[in-house]
Amino acid sequence: MQRTQPPFRADQVGSFLRPAALKDARARHEQGGITAAQLKAVEDREIEALIRRQEDIGMRLATDGEFRRSFWHFDFFGMLDNVEIYELDHGIQFQGVETKPKSIRVTGKIGFSNHPMLDHFKFLKAHTRVAPKMTIPSPTVMHFRLEPGAVSKDAYANRDAIFDDLAAAYQKAVRAFYEAGCRYLQFDDTAWAYLCSQEELRKAKQRGLDVDHLQETYTRTINKALEAKPADMTITTHVCRGNFRSTWISSGGYEPVARNLFGRCNYDGYFLEYDGARAGGFEPLRHLPKGGKVVVLGLVTSKSGVLESKADVRQRIEEAAKYMPLEQLALSPQCGFASTEEGNVLAEEEQWAKLRMIGDIAREVWG
Repeated sequence: MQRTQPPFRADQVGSFLRPAALKDARARHEQGGITAAQLKAVEDREIEALIRRQEDIGMRLATDGEFRRSFWHFDFFGMLDNVEIYELDHGIQFQGVETKPKSIRVTGKIGFSNHPMLDHFKFLKAHTRVAPKMTIPSPTVMHFRLEPGAVSKDAYANRDAIFDDLAAAYQKAVRAFYEAGCRYLQFDDTAWAYLCSQEELRKAKQRGLDVDHLQETYTRTINKALEAKPADMTITTHVCRGNFRSTWISSGGYEPVARNLFGRCNYDGYFLEYDGARAGGFEPLRHLPKGGKVVVLGLVTSKSGVLESKADVRQRIEEAAKYMPLEQLALSPQCGFASTEEGNVLAEEEQWAKLRMIGDIAREVWG
């Protein structure tokens, strides 16, 4: 019952804790102490070491750990045509902590051309023997994160007018990554998790979002983007509840979004966070179509270095299998280990111990 195509029985979301040498190089570059070329040399070296480590513990995929990024999402968005990162008077509020005061704004027609992350992927592919996995934020995140007034009136009548161009840009992105050799692409998405939370829906409504119709609009936008996906390419999504310095944002089970997200979005797989009570039960998995789609259960937390009990994880896999076939399930951490460059509060060796355990459990459960 092992899988030769992604998502794999033992998988991972994407980001890794930044090594001290990389953090130091990024800080020195920001202060003007080293050049962009010198920073890239450090990034290249640390990414190569990260790839070897993933291969050495037996993973069937490798990512670049998002080592060249500050944020999991803003870096990608800020490299789209006519989208820029700018400073706000506030960051994104997590439980008791706030991110850097950054956001994005649209200055003209959104497009995808000459995106630097294509080269990031090419480097990954050229240096790994296993499946290279690329992670980018979902188009829904861009819309959900736009502040009121952050869209140029010269380009769009309002914030909701960006969807057609956004979907078209993502179609170009899918084709460009495919042409670069990518066969495993992931859309990371916080928006769907926020739609599970009454508190986050209330905040979204205060920001002027049409919360009563977002699910339908987001489903349509995602599926339009996925129309560009060739048959031999896997595109999954990770539904994230917030991940910054081991804190979180959203609570609430998947039931409010299950019909649209699981049944109507044309993803090949779903990385779902199930590392605590905030995610609710496995009952919403009944909405997954029987057959091809795979749910990767995020039963191992990336927010703490405490190693879970293998018996407990296996028991929870058995509970999930009551609602969908075991052959449509896989296992991963609940999120990345460093959705921003600051990283979660655990040690690098604790990160690797969790991934090794996931591999062990996958072999025990699926052979």
